[in-house]
Amino acid sequence: MAFLNQQELDAMGFKQLGRHVQISDKASIYNPDQIEIGDHSRIDDFCVISGRVTIGRNVHIAVFCNVAGGEPGITFGDFSGLAYGCHVFTQSDDYGGDTLTNPTVPDAYKREIKRAVVIGRHAIVGTNSLVFPGVVLAEGTSVGAHSMITKSTEEWSVYFGNPAKRLKSRKKGLLVLEAEYLAAERNRADSGEPA
Repeated sequence: MAFLNQQELDAMGFKQLGRHVQISDKASIYNPDQIEIGDHSRIDDFCVISGRVTIGRNVHIAVFCNVAGGEPGITFGDFSGLAYGCHVFTQSDDYGGDTLTNPTVPDAYKREIKRAVVIGRHAIVGTNSLVFPGVVLAEGTSVGAHSMITKSTEEWSVYFGNPAKRLKSRKKGLLVLEAEYLAAERNRADSGEPA
């Protein structure tokens, strides 16, 4: 996988761009002036990122993901991520038949649902899952592969299914590792080593 170099990243005109960001040269980024990306985050091949999107630090968006922030926006908390082929969107047409649909039709003839999405800290979404408008994946949420998330979740819980349902609590041992990692990063920075 080839990543854009720093000069190419800077030229894109992101609203905010952290340190050590990696974006595949095969990713499609639209509206970079509305996109914020934190330190050490990565976007892989064949992803489409568009609209208002805020990505925290150490976030990973894997191959073939679609992150459509639209007008309301999507926020990724630190250490969150999407596995292969996930779709997260904030806007959806009304499929009931009372209005016209699709982006070629003027707004006066449509009734779109538009709601922000939040992917909380340490939330992870499994392969080929869908996250619908208005969903808040609370901190520590883990979503199994091929799930459809239509409702907000409880913190530190595991979800799976179509629609996704809570299965059990999720362990928090990773918080100890996060603290160790961040302390080591601070120590490197204090000693002048590259992070």
